[in-house]
Amino acid sequence: MAILLLLLPLLVSAVYGDEIAFIGVNIGTDLSDMPSPTQVVALLKAQNVWHVRLYDADRAMLLALANTGIQVTISVPNEQLLGIGQSNATAANWVARNVIAHVPATNITAIAVGSEVLTALPNAAPVLVSALKLIHSALVASNLDSQIKVSTPHSSSIILDSFPPSQAFFNRSWDPVMVPLLKFLQSTGSYLMLNVYPYYDYMQSNDVIPLDYALFRPLPPNKEAVDANTLLHYTNVFDAIVDAAYFSMSYLNITNVPIVVTESGWPSKGDSSEPDATVDNANTYNSNLIKHVINNTGTPKHPGIAVSTYIYELYNEDLRPSPLSEKNWGLFDANGTPVYILHLTAAGTVFANDTTNQTFCVAKDGADPKMLQAALDWACGPGKVDCSPLLQGQPCYEPDNVVSHSTYAFNAYFQQMGKSTGTCDFKGVATISTTDPSHGSCIFPGSFGKNGTITNGTSLAPSSNDTSLGCPTQYFYRSCSFTTSVIIGAFLMTAVFL
Repeated sequence: MAILLLLLPLLVSAVYGDEIAFIGVNIGTDLSDMPSPTQVVALLKAQNVWHVRLYDADRAMLLALANTGIQVTISVPNEQLLGIGQSNATAANWVARNVIAHVPATNITAIAVGSEVLTALPNAAPVLVSALKLIHSALVASNLDSQIKVSTPHSSSIILDSFPPSQAFFNRSWDPVMVPLLKFLQSTGSYLMLNVYPYYDYMQSNDVIPLDYALFRPLPPNKEAVDANTLLHYTNVFDAIVDAAYFSMSYLNITNVPIVVTESGWPSKGDSSEPDATVDNANTYNSNLIKHVINNTGTPKHPGIAVSTYIYELYNEDLRPSPLSEKNWGLFDANGTPVYILHLTAAGTVFANDTTNQTFCVAKDGADPKMLQAALDWACGPGKVDCSPLLQGQPCYEPDNVVSHSTYAFNAYFQQMGKSTGTCDFKGVATISTTDPSHGSCIFPGSFGKNGTITNGTSLAPSSNDTSLGCPTQYFYRSCSFTTSVIIGAFLMTAVFL
C-alpha cells in the first residue's frame, strides 16, 4: 500500500565556516517512465527541495530549473572524463555549453567531475586532477569560480581500516591522486565529496555491525563504539565513516577541507538476500539522517558542524540492474507517489504533501500478535488511552481482532501525544500511515470523520477514576491474570514502547 511522504524544507542553518549545511536530493534518470523536467521541478518545489544533484548536465533539466532558486550540482559523466582531462579546449567547451549557457538563471553551485572514479573507472584516475583543474580554469576565465565549486565524489571504500576512525587512511595506492586532489580542494575553497552508505557496510559486516547502529537508532552507552585512541563515542555508522575521512585527510596533512556527502540513503525493497531493505528501515534511516544533519549534530570529531548531505535518491529507478534493491532507493515512484512518510515531526518545520496533514499510527503488517497484544495492553493501561470504544457493543469493537484493536489504541496514543517522534513505534509493531483507518461508525482520533470535523486527540487520556483499566479483558484476547501481569510489566518497561 503506497503511503504518503513527509518532506521538510530542506534548507537549514547549520554552518561550516561560510558554508550553510543542507539536505538535498540526487536525481537519477534510469526510469522507464521518467517524468518530464517540468514535472520534476514541480515536485521539487512542492516538497520544498532547494538543493539537487544531477548526474549529468541535461539542458532541458537545467532550463526547467531556471529562475527557481534551487541550487544545482551538475556532473561530468565518467565517459567524458578522459577527453576533458586531456584537453583545455574540451574542458572550456564543456563549461561554455553546460554552465555559462545557463547561469545566472539556473543557480549552478557545484560541478561533480566524474563519480567514484578511483573505484569505478581506475584507468581514468591519472587525468582526474587534471580534469578538475581544467574545469576550474574555465570557470576562472568566466569569473564563475567564486560561486561554483569543483570536486569529485568518492566511494567510502577508498578509506581503509575505517574503524577506529582515528586510524583510518586512504588507500595508499591512490596517494598520487589524492594528495594533489586534496591540495586542489584546499586551494580553491572546495570540499571533499563522499558517498556514504551504511546499508552496504551493514550488509557486508557479517552481523558485526548492529542494524540499530546503521539506522541511527539510539544505543545504550555500553553498545556505543568507542575509538580507543581518542575516546570518542560513535552511535552510528554514518558519523564513523565521515570522521574516518577527516582523519584520513589529516594523515595527509589536510585539516581544513570540509566534507559534503553526495550520496546516502537506504533501499525500501530488496530480494531474498536483502531482508533489511524494507520501507520501515528506509524510512528510519532517511528520517534520522535528515534530523541528524539539520540539528547541527556534527560528528564526534567535529561536533556542531553539520555535514551537508544529498539523499539518494528522488525516484525509484526501475531500469537499474539487479539486485532488486538497486531499483528501490527512491523517495518517490515515477508518477510522483511517495514511497513512505518520513518521520520528521521533531525536525523543525515540515512540509506535508498531504495538505490535511492527517497521519495515523497503525499496526504494522505482519507484526507478531503477541507483541501487538503486549503493546495494546500497555496503551490501554500505562499509556492512558481511552479504549472504551473497543468494548463489545461500542463503535470500534468490530472487527474483533488484535490487529484492529491495537491499531485503534496505537493511533489514539499517537494523537494524544501530539504525533511527536517516537510515539508510533511500540517496539517495532507500529508504523505511520496517511490512510485513515476509520471505518463505519468507528471514527479514529485524528480523523476528520464523515462530517469533516476533526476528532480531537487531546482528550483521549482516561480520567483518574476510570475503572475500566483495572482488568480490561473486554479489549483483549487473554485471561485477566495474563493481561494484568502484562500491564504490571509494562509499567516497569514504559520506555520500551516510547
